[in-house]
Amino acid sequence: MPKLKLANKEIEESMEIKKADFPKYVSQIINWANQNAQGTRPKVVGKMSELVIESKSRNLDEWANWYKQNYPDAIQNAADKIWPMMMNLKNAIEKIDKKMVKDWVEDLVFNKTFLGIRFQEAILRRLSKDGNTTYRMANRTEESKGIDGFIGDIPVSIKPNTYKTMNQLPENIDIKMIYYSKEKGGVQIEYDDL
Repeated sequence: MPKLKLANKEIEESMEIKKADFPKYVSQIINWANQNAQGTRPKVVGKMSELVIESKSRNLDEWANWYKQNYPDAIQNAADKIWPMMMNLKNAIEKIDKKMVKDWVEDLVFNKTFLGIRFQEAILRRLSKDGNTTYRMANRTEESKGIDGFIGDIPVSIKPNTYKTMNQLPENIDIKMIYYSKEKGGVQIEYDDL
């Protein structure tokens, strides 16, 4: 079966899309501000995948005209949400010096990396405390079987919530599952009865 790769530039040219030309790093910074401000979420600008189909537009001009007609304030509303965050970022960037960058790297390498790796132990510790029992981390042999630790003598596997849609654990091991999702300020835990 033949394979073909279309480069982004070729797709843009075939659709007659003329990309905006921003100075270096500007698009990344605006995108970062937008992620924080949530200026282009569906509640602000609509659900694009559905709107493009709904518009029945065959070219960029048709799409832009349809969108402006049906959502006349959406672009300005999005920009109005993003602009204050841009000012926040601009003010923050002006405060950054070389020492602060070094402090940030140390925090990432020492604190956040260690915490990220060791938070499984914190989950085991908390669940064992709640169950009035002991816990321990798995050894390498146990880890190779999909076991991350033990609560009392019960083997458990600790995985992100997204793991539920995968089938990664060896099927011949019957272990209890603990799922987590990282949230602002902590970790949400969901687990089988222990």
